[in-house]
Amino acid sequence: MAPTSLQTKRLPRPPLVAPDARLPEAPPALDGVDETVWVEVIRKMDEVYNDLLQYEVVLEQKNAALEESQQFIESVLASMSDILIVCNRHGAIQEVNDSLRRFIGLDETVLRGRPLCDLFADEASRQRVRDFFSAARPANVQDCELLISGRDGSPLPVSLNCTPRLSGTGKLVGMVLTGRPVGELRRAYHALRQAHEDLKRTQQQLLQAEKMASLGRLVAGVAHELNNPISFVLGNVLAIRRYATRLQTYLEAVHSEQCARSPELEGLRQELRIDRIMADLTPLLDGMTEGAERTRDIVDGLKRFSAVDRSANESFNLSEVVARAVRWVVRAGPLNFHVNVDLPPELLVVGSSGQMQQVLMNLVQNARDATVGGESPTLDIGAEVCEGTIRVRFADNGPGIAPANLSRLFDPFFTTKPVGQGTGLGLSISYGIVERHGGRLEAANRAGGGAVFTLSLPLAPA
Repeated sequence: MAPTSLQTKRLPRPPLVAPDARLPEAPPALDGVDETVWVEVIRKMDEVYNDLLQYEVVLEQKNAALEESQQFIESVLASMSDILIVCNRHGAIQEVNDSLRRFIGLDETVLRGRPLCDLFADEASRQRVRDFFSAARPANVQDCELLISGRDGSPLPVSLNCTPRLSGTGKLVGMVLTGRPVGELRRAYHALRQAHEDLKRTQQQLLQAEKMASLGRLVAGVAHELNNPISFVLGNVLAIRRYATRLQTYLEAVHSEQCARSPELEGLRQELRIDRIMADLTPLLDGMTEGAERTRDIVDGLKRFSAVDRSANESFNLSEVVARAVRWVVRAGPLNFHVNVDLPPELLVVGSSGQMQQVLMNLVQNARDATVGGESPTLDIGAEVCEGTIRVRFADNGPGIAPANLSRLFDPFFTTKPVGQGTGLGLSISYGIVERHGGRLEAANRAGGGAVFTLSLPLAPA
């Protein structure tokens, strides 16, 4: 579209004549015209010729600048990634850039002079484009999404901006349309949204990790404070047990000698039920001992649960951790919830027993919540060892997992529980813990109904 350079042709310069030079034989003199007049005419011709030469130089300079400006504009238009369409005030295409030609697969010679509406794929888009030119003084249009016929004829969404093009006197001479395929904008928005979600997930995981660390420190302090009085109770119960044996021996000796001689003492013995008290003393002490030992086991479990970082690279028996997790969840749940555990007595893995106990308790508790309301809520826990990897399966007889939720099950804050009964962080945190241990956590539906979670962990080296 560059304008053609002006090809100027230098004019032949007429000979100069000095004012005092003797002129050659002049043509026949005209009436009233002498030689001075001819000299003046020749001088004026020389001035005009000089002016023409100057105009020619200026015109060549402006033509060179115009060509350079035109080349610059063409290079800018060719480098634009957005599409560009220039129309006259009647909607006929005057100019397009390479981006539009690549987008729709048509050459510029075919597009020039063609109605702008022909580029669009549906009638709604064509009517919207006609509205751009309907007003006497159209206004700017921003981010108008229309469908353009692509290279293969398929409709492609494009976000268009339309701006009126005015002459030097302010008269409307046409419209300029620029746009970008919406697919690129959507991909950029999707990437931005994904980065935002990743940032939010990382922030929530850090927050949850800080909460768990604070909870661990709190639990460790409480366990330490409970450990001392429990030790006192166990020590005192053992001492009372020894004293009770001695007192029972003494009382039997006293009553055997005195009762025969003192009916009052025998009556008092029957009234105070001394024999029954001595018979109940041993079971009472046994119950106190059992309760104190169970409390001590709970405190030990709390201490192991809080020791997350200290035991991060230690070898522990996964079977014991599973049994402990099942015991804690079952005690706090409904009485009709049954858990069948079929594991080898020893499954050594390397990592944090406290973190792994958190994962196992979460799996057992989810199975318990999923089977609530069933006739016989049951969870079956089994394991198999294959090529240095232990696979523990948690299979319940609940309603199972909806297929649409399987891909989102380990996403943060995703939960199918009612509001107030779940945060949606349990499985997400468990998934991260298992990954840090070099394993995998998978979910699926059982063929006979119910859900099954599979925990895979590498076994500790022999």
